[in-house]
Amino acid sequence: MMRRTRLRAGIVVAGALAVAACGSGRSINEAGFDPIAPAPPAAADQSAGGDTNADGTYTSTDGATTTEATGDSPTSTVETTPAPTTTAVPVEELEPCPVDALDNADGPVEVTMWFGLSGDLPDVLNALAAEYNASQDRVVLNLENQTDYEAVVDKFTQFGVNERPELLISPEFTTQAFAQSGQFVPLESCINTAGYDTSTFLTGALSAYSFSGNQWGLPFNASNPVLYYNRVLFEAAGLDPDDPPLTFDELRETSQVLVDSGVAANGFVVDNARDSGTGGAAFEQWFARSGAFFADNGNGRLAPATGVNLNDPAGVEIMTFLADMLASALSVSVGDNAGGQAVLLKLADGENPAVMAVETSAALGTVKAALDAGLIPGIGSDDIGVAPMPGPSDMAAAQIGGGSFWIPAGKSDEQIAAAWDVVQFMVSAQSQSSWADGTGYVPVRTDALDLEPLATTYVDDPRFRVAYDQLLTAGDEPVASRPILGPQREIRQVVADAIARVYADPAGADIIAILNEADAEADAIITNYNRLN
Repeated sequence: MMRRTRLRAGIVVAGALAVAACGSGRSINEAGFDPIAPAPPAAADQSAGGDTNADGTYTSTDGATTTEATGDSPTSTVETTPAPTTTAVPVEELEPCPVDALDNADGPVEVTMWFGLSGDLPDVLNALAAEYNASQDRVVLNLENQTDYEAVVDKFTQFGVNERPELLISPEFTTQAFAQSGQFVPLESCINTAGYDTSTFLTGALSAYSFSGNQWGLPFNASNPVLYYNRVLFEAAGLDPDDPPLTFDELRETSQVLVDSGVAANGFVVDNARDSGTGGAAFEQWFARSGAFFADNGNGRLAPATGVNLNDPAGVEIMTFLADMLASALSVSVGDNAGGQAVLLKLADGENPAVMAVETSAALGTVKAALDAGLIPGIGSDDIGVAPMPGPSDMAAAQIGGGSFWIPAGKSDEQIAAAWDVVQFMVSAQSQSSWADGTGYVPVRTDALDLEPLATTYVDDPRFRVAYDQLLTAGDEPVASRPILGPQREIRQVVADAIARVYADPAGADIIAILNEADAEADAIITNYNRLN
């Protein structure tokens, strides 16, 4: 098997980070937020005027070109040259951030921070909190683990101002809804008022939590999907464990060798969870790897999105690949992956283990400890490889996931200033070095790589650096950036449901029809969100 030399490294997980949202079942825009201003008009709206071209494309008066397929082909409107229509809100018009209010406090100000992490991750965060409390006497930080992002978002949207914390870590898919809600202090104001330097932050990490040209959240626990694989079984099948697959074609070829050699019943394990490495959220990653927009208006970054492109050629190619792998018994599905562990635990299956799986890089620390504790008999942590996520192209790139800090509005000036002080500590270069080293998360700033303990870890165990390098490779162009959608959690569920329908009959599923229906459902959700917001 001949392949180019690329990033290599080696791990499996006993627990994966669960990424979810509003557990009440309501759309996030209906979960306790007050009405807000209407979204700006969409770019490339045919109702605004324009011409239908001879080739079937449509050019609007703003210059955006779209394509409409007919017949049995995908029917989504695929934007190829989106025109920007969103104007950044001037900083002076944003709600101010009282960064100096701690100077007026009568005594230590208490800050409660909500987060939702599992496995060994809370232990590392607790250590950082203890370090912060010991470093100063003006703020007392108290952590409250809500166990997952779903509970964090659900509780926040349902609780009143007085019941809410002074700080929370929220996932990337809440960015637009939270920014538009009027329930948070814009961190752009804090940054500008304090003269805070963000020049060493990864551009993609910052942009994931910006909206309308302003920073609303500051990234903290950044992650992205990586490939976990069993190096021992690679060698048993005659494969080079230092040359894992990077493209879909290579993933199929590698799986075929693994199955044909008899070392495993299936090469690759998949699921249809909403937020997993091969579920609903994965389509956003794979569209970017295809060079295609997942949503219109530049993935919602040039103007609020009005629809998605699930059934464009990129979507059909992705879904067809997944179906063919399953129909050929080259992959195995673990269903909805309840609890977020089933995909990677399949690698530890004593009877019929899979060999490769895609999941979050955030589990590296937990996984390493689990394997060294004997999770898989005869397999230590050094026997598990970590590599870039396979996809439609050979670009070893991925979009950011994970969470960022948000400061709720409605608190006292002293509490807001105290929360801002905590944020600065947690995103500092030294804290990011310690956090990334202890967990497998990606440091959100480049200067963290020069500090211990991360500097040594990245040299001694390059598996920890795979996710960081994927973010650097991705770039910050709209097509490479994660879509920003108001009802992003709901859209991911629509995709996950479509995957489940295909997996129910991978050999006979009408992929185009399923994607057409999913596309229409997702567009209706976005239309409803834009109308309400």
